[in-house]
Amino acid sequence: MLRKDSRLITWVLTDGKAGDELQALSVAEALGLTPEIRRVTPRPPFSWLMPRGPIDPRERPGAPGSPVAPPYPDLLVASGRRAVAYLRFVKKASGGQTYTVFLKDPRTGPDTADFIWSPEYDRLRGPNVLNTLTPPHRISAGKLEAARARPDPRLASLPRPRVSVLAGGNSRHHRFTDEDVARFLRHLTEVAETGAGLMVTASRRTPDALREALADLTARHGGFFWDGTGTNPYVDPLAQADAIVATADSFNMIGEAAVTGRPILVFEPSGGHPKLDVYMRALKAHGVVHPFAGRLEGQPYEPLNSTPKVAKAIAEGFRRHRRALGLPDIALSLETP
Repeated sequence: MLRKDSRLITWVLTDGKAGDELQALSVAEALGLTPEIRRVTPRPPFSWLMPRGPIDPRERPGAPGSPVAPPYPDLLVASGRRAVAYLRFVKKASGGQTYTVFLKDPRTGPDTADFIWSPEYDRLRGPNVLNTLTPPHRISAGKLEAARARPDPRLASLPRPRVSVLAGGNSRHHRFTDEDVARFLRHLTEVAETGAGLMVTASRRTPDALREALADLTARHGGFFWDGTGTNPYVDPLAQADAIVATADSFNMIGEAAVTGRPILVFEPSGGHPKLDVYMRALKAHGVVHPFAGRLEGQPYEPLNSTPKVAKAIAEGFRRHRRALGLPDIALSLETP
């Protein structure tokens, strides 16, 4: 176990997209760090030139609210196409001392950052690139065990089997049509009518019609629906689940569910993406996911969690980087997976 050092300055740098920021924060958390959150907001024409163009001059150091104002960090974790130019800027402005990490394919080659994590379904490969099946996220075996040891009282009375329902919403590649909403609700109703206990959480992207229908469904069948009040119980339903139903619009959501080792039943709304197809085929090969058609199926499997592997690779690369530059050694503490 490595020592945590409070002198370490860490930035998480994104354009504020929730999925990108969540991945970057999850890596920092797995390294035992509390980062500064920096958000870039390039405007046209500079935003049109991302990721290859320069940063927006209105966000350079010295400008009010500049996201890249010094002192520069020891470690920078960035994600998202618009963050690439800013990562390169910090790398150069720090004299190469900042250890740069980029999550996902930056579309500018493996030399963009000192370390890159990229999912297996992307083509990016290189000596400084780590490819894994599932993305980094904040769900860990330790958090699930803690939730099981101290069950959320809102879930304790639900019958088994307990089914965690992770409802996403409209995205760049998926759209919940009225027909999709009706089909999803029909399948969930079929599960609820078997006596299963539904534990439903919705996202910020969940359409109002779907959100209201899910709340009504759980009310009629004695399930649990998080309406946004009180503590977000996201980890607790995963910890208590015998099976998980997840919508296919979020790679992160399905990756988080895979830490449980419980069967994941995937509902696909309208749309899709070739990368999602590759991702799903790989998860099916591991026995992780199954199509959701109104019934529970599948068997437990060895939980999948790439976050500790990504964090370990960053910690090792960070140490080699500082030693190569003759900088003082700053050890990172790795969270127990």
